[in-house]
Amino acid sequence: MNPRKTAVAAALAALLLAGPGVAQAAPPAAPAPREQVAAATITWTLERASNPTADQQAAYTLITSAMNAAVARYNNLSDLGKSITVRYDTSVPTADGNLNGTIRFGSNRGYMTERTALHEIAHTIGVGTSSGWSSLGGSGTWTGAQATALVRQFDGSSAKLSTGGGHFWPYGLNYENEFSGTAADRHVRIVAAMVRDGL
Repeated sequence: MNPRKTAVAAALAALLLAGPGVAQAAPPAAPAPREQVAAATITWTLERASNPTADQQAAYTLITSAMNAAVARYNNLSDLGKSITVRYDTSVPTADGNLNGTIRFGSNRGYMTERTALHEIAHTIGVGTSSGWSSLGGSGTWTGAQATALVRQFDGSSAKLSTGGGHFWPYGLNYENEFSGTAADRHVRIVAAMVRDGL
């Protein structure tokens, strides 16, 4: 090749590379700032009649007290999140909770308690209502490692969480006589551990 042509070609190549419009590697991008993920919270609303009867108003007062206490306990002891809609429904014999986030309290005032509210919130989170419940609790014993380790921390190395009928025990708060401050705190912590297990 002619040395003069080689020099001209090299000069043209240098001009082209230095000129505008030539793609060049961009400087490395700065890492995106990491966001702090806030802990989830449980929130709730009570559907009220626009012109409540005395019976409805009395129920609303008890339900509000029960739900406020239960939600405060869940939010204090866990990072679980759920938006819950609560209804007063006299056709319900006791109370019930659904995975869709609905809790219904019936007319029996004996169930308008924090214990019931905690128990029904657990149903909205998946206890007895989710596919994870079926796979981890369907055998009659909870098989998830985290909740099992927690109940053993509470009750000794041979403790287990029994399951049946969509409920668990101990600490499932299935009956009013199971309620205490300690049992309620342990209930919330076990439900949170069940969620970490895959509830």
